[in-house]
Amino acid sequence: MFFLSETLTSGAEDVCLQSMRASHSRRFFCLAVSFLLVASASFAGREPSDAEQAAWSMARPLEKEGYFFRAEAWEKELKPEMGKAVRVQLFKGNDYRFCIAVPMDSGVQITAAVLDGDGKPQGQLQSVEQGWGLVLSFKPKRTGVYAVAIRQTDKGKMKAVPCAMITGYQ
Repeated sequence: MFFLSETLTSGAEDVCLQSMRASHSRRFFCLAVSFLLVASASFAGREPSDAEQAAWSMARPLEKEGYFFRAEAWEKELKPEMGKAVRVQLFKGNDYRFCIAVPMDSGVQITAAVLDGDGKPQGQLQSVEQGWGLVLSFKPKRTGVYAVAIRQTDKGKMKAVPCAMITGYQ
């Protein structure tokens, strides 16, 4: 330990500074690793919502047909008075499937369309009988940014619910 009245020689000062830097580096490294471990554990342990599980229930049979689905799902609250538009980058030549769902037991029914750059609806819908989910098929003629527009229909209950979308392509 050094007191304020003591002076360090140049060599002793360098050793002391190097020791302090190494100590700070080790602390920072340990803190960063701890943060990453906690963050990854919280994401890894996340259970998919009812809406996401419903969307995956429609995607799994399509995987057997050769469609590749992104691991992450888009999920937001869908209110009766306001739909959602999700911007997506699509590539010419790919055949896309958007599996979109709300919780199966919610009583809410949904519809969706791919909107091109002019806002014209595109794509083909295949809805589940109860209306809680659908598969939207689309093969773009051009590479570009499109929007997937999702809204509730007046055929089901009108209430705010979580809505999930999983994107696949072939």
